[in-house]
Amino acid sequence: MSDDIPTDLHAALAQRTRHLQAIAQSLKTELFGIDEIIDRVIDSLRAWYVLPQLISRPVVICLWGLTGTGKTQLVRRLAQHLGFYDRFIEVQMDGFSHGSGHRSAGSISAMLAESGIAEGERGILVLDEFQRFRTVDAQGKEARVERYQDVWALLSDGRLPPSLSVLGEIESSLAWAEYEQDQKEDDEDAKDDAKPKRKRRLQLSPWEAGEFKRCLKLRESLLEIMTWTPAEIQARLRAFRASQENWETDYSKLLVFISGNLDEMYAETAKRVEDCDTDADIFHALTKKLSLIDVKKALAERFKPEQIARLGNNHVIYPSFSRATYVRLILSICDRYVSEIQESSGVRFVLDASVYEQIYANAVFPAQGTRPLFSSIHAILSATLVNAALWALEQGATGSEPVRLMLDAGDGLERAPRMVARWRLARREFPVVLELNRLKQRANADFRALLAVHEAGHGVVYALLFGRAPQEIRINVASFEGGYNSYVKRKAWSKQNTLDSICVSLAGRAAERLVFGDAGCTTGAEQDLAQATATAARHVRHHAFGSRLSRTDVTQDANDNLNTDVAATNPEIEEILGREQSRARSLIESHETAFLAVVDALMAHGAIASGELAALLGLPLAPSGPPGAREAEPLDAYASRLASFRARGTPPAGAAARLLRSMA
Repeated sequence: MSDDIPTDLHAALAQRTRHLQAIAQSLKTELFGIDEIIDRVIDSLRAWYVLPQLISRPVVICLWGLTGTGKTQLVRRLAQHLGFYDRFIEVQMDGFSHGSGHRSAGSISAMLAESGIAEGERGILVLDEFQRFRTVDAQGKEARVERYQDVWALLSDGRLPPSLSVLGEIESSLAWAEYEQDQKEDDEDAKDDAKPKRKRRLQLSPWEAGEFKRCLKLRESLLEIMTWTPAEIQARLRAFRASQENWETDYSKLLVFISGNLDEMYAETAKRVEDCDTDADIFHALTKKLSLIDVKKALAERFKPEQIARLGNNHVIYPSFSRATYVRLILSICDRYVSEIQESSGVRFVLDASVYEQIYANAVFPAQGTRPLFSSIHAILSATLVNAALWALEQGATGSEPVRLMLDAGDGLERAPRMVARWRLARREFPVVLELNRLKQRANADFRALLAVHEAGHGVVYALLFGRAPQEIRINVASFEGGYNSYVKRKAWSKQNTLDSICVSLAGRAAERLVFGDAGCTTGAEQDLAQATATAARHVRHHAFGSRLSRTDVTQDANDNLNTDVAATNPEIEEILGREQSRARSLIESHETAFLAVVDALMAHGAIASGELAALLGLPLAPSGPPGAREAEPLDAYASRLASFRARGTPPAGAAARLLRSMA
């Protein structure tokens, strides 16, 4: 222990540190899949909680993530664990905050004044749905915002100036009231000199008294302030204006959480609300790569630069949930349902793995977090458990022996999905609805064959050209009528990469032509052709990978210095498309055995694992690092090529210097 730290202070710091550690552990047992985020948040507020004397301005922590990933829940539970729930305000920045009145709804300072957070003391403020509080519109122009304009001063240093305009309005209101009363008395005197004059009992409205109390930091009750005479009110105003050192309201000890969904940052996932087919780990890997720079870019679409600066740099980014997190959630929620039914009925259930598997298959929408999951589990389990418990009690079950439940998903045709309960020798089936399973079924054999051939063509050609299997190949899809391949994003594209991507885009059509004949090709390749054509056009016109060096484009602006002779590049683009389609067909033909194995797997199971396809083609498996590790985006071997270039030999230093002098 340091000699300059008092023993009692050292003990307090140690106790608070231990408390924070215990809070972190507790939160990790309550909230799944965000352990790193919990650690980051706890570290960010450590000084605020352990040694608040160091804090001279609000501590701002920004939480950004997709819907349903637990941002608001984390902050609420954290406030409860810290013992600050009585000094906790949650503001919905769309202007519809819970607990805000008609008068306080437009002002953060008014809501703070009405809260349990005393001036100069610590408290927790949550600014939720912050993305809706945009000050820049979609065209980049300033948007008119009337509510919560004091938030920027609060985030700057936590010191809020008084609302002098409100004080002016109160003073004007008093003057008008006195004037109107004086006029009324003159009129009454003119009518009846003997009638007694009635004095006004209340000089201010409740709202005016509240604003007066807040701005002047008064301790008197509203009712008392409302009874003050105009002279008393004026005297208070003069005294307040004469002591300007007390004007500011000090909220510099606040812990401020800013929370929201930045769809611009999650562009590849946020709008895919209907996607229940893409593996959760793929979305997780995409969102795991987001950084502080992505946050700043997304904020620039909604806020002014000086406002973004006031948010600071402590931006905590939530990735979408991984498959493992969803599995933990499903197990936890199902266990709770089973425990509750046992507590209420005495019947003990044991769920088969098939129950968990089918819940995952029919409940997970990776871009929407936990909310659809809760809803689906309730729909699949709640009524079934009640009915199964009643049946088990009729059979004589007492809880000493469990009732076992398994879920038969059916076949999408004659056999409907059902939950099967077994207790001793008794057996009972209960119908269940598995909506996504029904949508995913490709029952028509011809349609399955078409999809399997088309998607196998894409997958095999991609694997051969890029040296790695696609992340996913599926034909059992609920989101749309078709199948798909998922590919890993590249950090940079070479000339050869773009040609290879054109070949992959055309491989589905090439596979159809090979298997079904030219006349049997379908219109399902329309989007593929559009993608291939766009890539070929960029290859020639934008990237100068063809026969021309200038960028070729179409422009309506005379100030754009572009070569607009687009017609001259059309033959070259068409030649590339034809050549790459032929290359795709040749690759499939030369690897026909593997291609047909992929087709068979898709026909039988609706999908093929990435590792299985890699094994078929003799390719290495995707790198597998520790859990949560970021997979590097693929790149060509530029470092080794640079080394090879160096190894070719360079001119001696003297020769190089003489060459430079001669050029000068």
